[in-house]
Amino acid sequence: MSFAGRWETESQEGYAEFCKLLGIPDDVIERGRDYKLITEITQDGNTFTWTQLYPANHKVTNTFTVGQETDMETIGGKKFKATVIMDGGKLTATFPNYHHTSEIAGGKLVETSKAGSVVLKRTSKKI
Repeated sequence: MSFAGRWETESQEGYAEFCKLLGIPDDVIERGRDYKLITEITQDGNTFTWTQLYPANHKVTNTFTVGQETDMETIGGKKFKATVIMDGGKLTATFPNYHHTSEIAGGKLVETSKAGSVVLKRTSKKI
């Protein structure tokens, strides 16, 4: 199934613990706890543009081609280089402090971010 489309957060597991591990302040965690993150994805072959829309009109856009190293940015504005890999229909990438996997399962966008034993699992529905 294609990743392309507009997705809205439906559920999150491990949100607060994951954010704390990344050093996000408690007040920011609270403001984002129930926020319905919007993710917009376009796909042209192996090239993706992945935009996440956060509160207060903040957005982060990363464009990457599967298998090629590219410049990316985190929500906190940290820039880094990463190579996104497609493995069995899953997109995986290693960010500075965690490993991230995205897949389409049951018609939903399922994103799993793991840092050590702490896991954030976000499930989004297509809108």
